[in-house]
Amino acid sequence: MMTIVERLSAGTPPLSVAHASARSRDGVVDAMRGIAILMVIGIHSLPQPLDAVWAKSLDAVLRPCVPVFLFVSGYLTALSGRVPLAKRLKAALIPYLIAFAAAYGYMALHNPAMDHRIGTTLARFTLGYVFVYYYVFVYVCCTLGLWLVFAAGGTREPESRKRIATLLILAIGCGLIAGSYLDPAMSRFGASDALLDEVRMRDIPFWFSFVALGALTAMFADLTDQNIRRALLGAMLAAYLLYAVVRILGLGDAATYDSMAFFCYAALFCVSLFAFQPSSALLGWIGSGSYFIYLWHIFVIMALRDHTWLRQLGGVANFAIAFGLTALVSGAALLAVRQLASPRLCRWLGA
Repeated sequence: MMTIVERLSAGTPPLSVAHASARSRDGVVDAMRGIAILMVIGIHSLPQPLDAVWAKSLDAVLRPCVPVFLFVSGYLTALSGRVPLAKRLKAALIPYLIAFAAAYGYMALHNPAMDHRIGTTLARFTLGYVFVYYYVFVYVCCTLGLWLVFAAGGTREPESRKRIATLLILAIGCGLIAGSYLDPAMSRFGASDALLDEVRMRDIPFWFSFVALGALTAMFADLTDQNIRRALLGAMLAAYLLYAVVRILGLGDAATYDSMAFFCYAALFCVSLFAFQPSSALLGWIGSGSYFIYLWHIFVIMALRDHTWLRQLGGVANFAIAFGLTALVSGAALLAVRQLASPRLCRWLGA
């Protein structure tokens, strides 16, 4: 969702031997972000709770949206060979602070019994516990983790490349372990289902595994071969069927987020999407403003749920209208801000 795209300077050797430079990837990266943010809107437009099979199946299709953003972050970092930590944190936190204040006000208006104690408010801000802002917490923590990996890797080639690759592979292993055992460990201590869900949404080791995958893809993968692309597509479809069946039937670890089934599907989705090189001016434009859309589209979703009659139309119609209106209003808002606001205000709003 973040709109920072780092390009290689002429004097900066990349860590990877990727077949394209960061500059030639800008359009692809933005198109990937555009697809991912539309998937985010799709998830939030689905009627809740997800009781119908079609709704669970569609929700499962759309779930790799957050991994796509994290994958892209890791990919761009590996290409540039550095993590501009202060720049990334500033670009993430200033727009979030503004959106958090607006979301907090919306929640307070609709919940007179809301807890306004300072400690509770700070916890909400830090953990992204308003609306769907948990991604900000995930992104900030993953950025810090990526900075640590590249700092530990050093700057001497080829030792640095090997050390960073080793750390990234270990990070993926740690993420899968955390995703597999966090839930049963917390359940053993009597954690409620609601608490488990909130913690799993913020399972940083698991989410960081997608950042690591993106970086490793930039460092080693050559995805230009058509046979590789077809194999990836087939594997991704098989992984989706597994993930969807697990969720629909409640087999084993049927969690929405940090399960092995989800990782397999989401990881293959990210790599496959990147391999097929999506290119679209409209998707690229949407993707370039994906952080703005992420922060503000939820107000449209909440307004439609709280103040309209969409729920009476039935699940499919509800979803279609909510998705269409939210995408149109969010796109119009992004266009208006870019046309009317100053460059500084655009940065502050994430546009």
